Amino acid sequence: MLRPVVQYPDPVLAKICEPVAEIDDEVRSLAKDMLDTLVTVGGVGIAAPQIGVLKRMVIIDVSLEKEQDDLPQDFRVFINPVITVLDPKPHEENEGCLSVPDLRAKVKRPRRVALDAMDLEGKPVHIEGEGYYGACMQHETDHLDGKLFIDHISFLKRSLYDKKMKKNRK
Repeated sequence: MLRPVVQYPDPVLAKICEPVAEIDDEVRSLAKDMLDTLVTVGGVGIAAPQIGVLKRMVIIDVSLEKEQDDLPQDFRVFINPVITVLDPKPHEENEGCLSVPDLRAKVKRPRRVALDAMDLEGKPVHIEGEGYYGACMQHETDHLDGKLFIDHISFLKRSLYDKKMKKNRK
């Protein structure tokens, strides 16, 4: 089922998500709704709070790992993901977000990371990523801790965006 994407500055986006205690039909249904929403609106990843659910779940297009534009999207669900920095050297990527419309900005993050989680069968998953793929992994898991990519940009850029959004809401 397609769900609306929660938009900044909705306070739900700043909340810390609860771990998924059990992978049941409710969690599988949530994963399907997240995937339906992501495929419909477009993007390379989505986190549960972006559809208003405070659970530690993300979906990421793992075909990004291969860094080839001609590959089809290959979305995977990650439950209770944990990021470990493998190479802290800063790497900068141009990021955007489904919950932060009309803004793209350069964000510095650690160059290489690992993500450990469970899949929908409850099996452990370990993936590693660097560059754009690593940034995507960090971006989506940040949502689970109430952080948005705009929390990583300069005060000036964020202030200008906030001013623009405030004007648009009037």
